[in-house]
Amino acid sequence: MSGVDDRLLAAALRPAPDARLTEDSFDAWRAEVRRHAIGAVTEFVTDRCASDLRLTGVDITVDVLADFVGDGKCLRSTFAYLGWLAGAGPDDAALRAAASFDLLHIFALLQDDVMDDSPLRRGRPSAHVRFAEWHRRNGLNGSAERFGASAAVLLGDLCLVWAGQMMRESGLGAAALGRAWPRYDAMRTELAVGQFADLVNDAGGRPTLEDVLDVARRKSGNYTVRRPLEIGGALAGCPEPTLRLLGRYGAAVGEAFQLRDDLLGIFGAPTVTGKPTGGDLSEHKATSVVMAAHRLAEPAVRNQLTELMSRRDLSAGDLARWRNLIAATGAVQWIEQLIDRRLSHAMERLHTSPLDDAVRTALVNMAAVCTQRAA
Repeated sequence: MSGVDDRLLAAALRPAPDARLTEDSFDAWRAEVRRHAIGAVTEFVTDRCASDLRLTGVDITVDVLADFVGDGKCLRSTFAYLGWLAGAGPDDAALRAAASFDLLHIFALLQDDVMDDSPLRRGRPSAHVRFAEWHRRNGLNGSAERFGASAAVLLGDLCLVWAGQMMRESGLGAAALGRAWPRYDAMRTELAVGQFADLVNDAGGRPTLEDVLDVARRKSGNYTVRRPLEIGGALAGCPEPTLRLLGRYGAAVGEAFQLRDDLLGIFGAPTVTGKPTGGDLSEHKATSVVMAAHRLAEPAVRNQLTELMSRRDLSAGDLARWRNLIAATGAVQWIEQLIDRRLSHAMERLHTSPLDDAVRTALVNMAAVCTQRAA
């Protein structure tokens, strides 16, 4: 970054006691962080594809990754950078380190789409679908679908490796990185274990609501908000009380984020989710909304919900009936209350914290970004 960009970021989040962030300045700051994060990841990925994947001959890999990178909201990189700003000033190397979280997210999305056999991602064919189409166009031997799934898994593995490399090569010193790696390893372990538990829950028919919420916390909430904040704070050398504060705020907002995502996965429009309406239902996912509906339903309605959950082939009419039954149980309002309680808990933590006003304001705004009803 240089020139106007440096001044914009420094003015938006300088550590001076009188710093303030209005809605407009926060939006400008967030857009600038996103632009630089996308630029850093694009440069890194393009270089790695040219050097690491050159001999594979799979020439669509750069395009597949470009769609993931260019369309990303950069939530995780923004939280990681805010964690840094909780203990240090604006820094190019810290921003590059934070951007690496977007590569980790691409890894998770690639794996998710293969596991769920999702045909779409952000309104376009998923990576495994595109790789299968490439296989067919080139007249290769064997199953195109198996090739597509295998290629997407391998590309996800590369993104996981590249994310660590990008952080290590960000320009931050060894001492800063040494403080972050234990938390970074914990985050990656939580993500993988959460994926395992999610897989078992979906295959097992009907886990408890508590099981589903625990998986959501570990699989998505922690790695979206809590861990990026903590890792950013550790990189900056924040004291333990600040790291605990960031962790508690992050845990609450991360859970609220996943609960909102569960609602959108059933009731969100395709223009918002990038997938058909009711995508989580068609994939028979045991999400918090589905399990809350089972808990709240009267016996006759619960039987209908169970029957729909066990039916393999669901028509558009089945999906519409399932959504209506869920809504009739009051599950939507119940989940909304859970979201509100978690947000209130996070805000209480912030308002009594010693954080710089600008960082606090940005965290308040990011909580809203994560949990708004149509994003």
